[in-house]
Amino acid sequence: MYDWANSVYSLTITTAVFPIYFSEVTSTTDSDIVRFLGRDFTNTVLYTYALSGAFLLIALLSPLLSAIADSSGSKKGFMKFFCWLGGIACCSLFFFDANTLGIGVAGFMLASIGYSGSIVFYNSYLPEIAEPEDQDRVSARGFAMGYIGSSLLLIFNLIMIMKPEWFGISNPTLPARISFLLVGVWWVGFAAYTFKYLPSNVYNKQRQGDYLTRGYKELRMVWKQLRGHSYLTRFLLSFFFYNMGVQTVMYVATLFGEKELHMETGQLIVTVLIIQFVAIAGAYLFSWASSKLGNIQALAIAIVIWIGICVGAYYTRDVNSFYVLAFIVGMVMGGIQSLSRSTYSKLLPPSEDHASYFSFYDVCDKVGLVLGSASYGLIEELTGSMRNSIISLIAFFIMGMIFLFFILFNNRKPAGTLS
Repeated sequence: MYDWANSVYSLTITTAVFPIYFSEVTSTTDSDIVRFLGRDFTNTVLYTYALSGAFLLIALLSPLLSAIADSSGSKKGFMKFFCWLGGIACCSLFFFDANTLGIGVAGFMLASIGYSGSIVFYNSYLPEIAEPEDQDRVSARGFAMGYIGSSLLLIFNLIMIMKPEWFGISNPTLPARISFLLVGVWWVGFAAYTFKYLPSNVYNKQRQGDYLTRGYKELRMVWKQLRGHSYLTRFLLSFFFYNMGVQTVMYVATLFGEKELHMETGQLIVTVLIIQFVAIAGAYLFSWASSKLGNIQALAIAIVIWIGICVGAYYTRDVNSFYVLAFIVGMVMGGIQSLSRSTYSKLLPPSEDHASYFSFYDVCDKVGLVLGSASYGLIEELTGSMRNSIISLIAFFIMGMIFLFFILFNNRKPAGTLS
């Protein structure tokens, strides 16, 4: 249910509505340059830099916070805090327009921090509420529910945006701003169900003072254990690179369609919906593939497909080709995300410190996104074209595949039996 709750942020704020709205309200008829903190930026470059800054901050904080949560048994409390931070930040975007750029950037960054901060604690519950043989299926079901729930709210928001007269709205920016408000309410509202049923302190750890010192000790202990498990470290290196490509595609796909292909808002929305609904099937498809082939082999197939997607995107010049790519992206997006989460969970050694272990997984996720989105924006800034940035994504996926091969060929038995 937390996937159902928080995925509206991923879809409406990071993919479908907010990027388009941000681009429109920060552009004029003859310029897409905005001034922020005393410097001029291309609006899409500012967007990617804000995203990078938010995830860099959470990447620095999450290992320590997770270690404190593990040592004190307060994982659920931290998850609640970040959930509310993200939800309230989404609501604050209601006040973002052409005259309040600071609110837009700050709200977007805080919403990203809230989402990322809560998800690391949420992911760490997987080995505590599901047996290893069920984790692929449970992870896939979570992502599928997230795609369904977020699509339902998006469809309502799109009706309001495209037919504002049905709701008695005449202000052209109001429907999008209401959609940001609804995201925050949906996120916090449905998360209440999750917080009611998730256990608070699975291992009955005692809360003691000096959380900071104990958190550092916990973090250092988990880091030593992590370095001693070659499967984990190799998987994290692979995940770091291929996920860098996946996350960057998720965050810039609509901007690419708008800038490079000059797609209209309605066409971009169709693209997003194609990805969402196909991703539901994709999550289950790769769960099934992992049961037949093994987790690592199924991930290798997904990465190869992602490389093909990037090559196709580089040469895409028309809308119909972009729709075809969107279908393929949807098929592998849900699959590679759900399978990555469950694969890492299966590789963990017996431990009571799941939040700390998953914080390193989250750091790979967020630092990868920081570097991916920053390099994407930097290449666009230097070359003047988002199309050239795709080359960096291809390199990320190739590096991910190389490290995955280390697991396949150096540790054939463990990799093949991950199912």
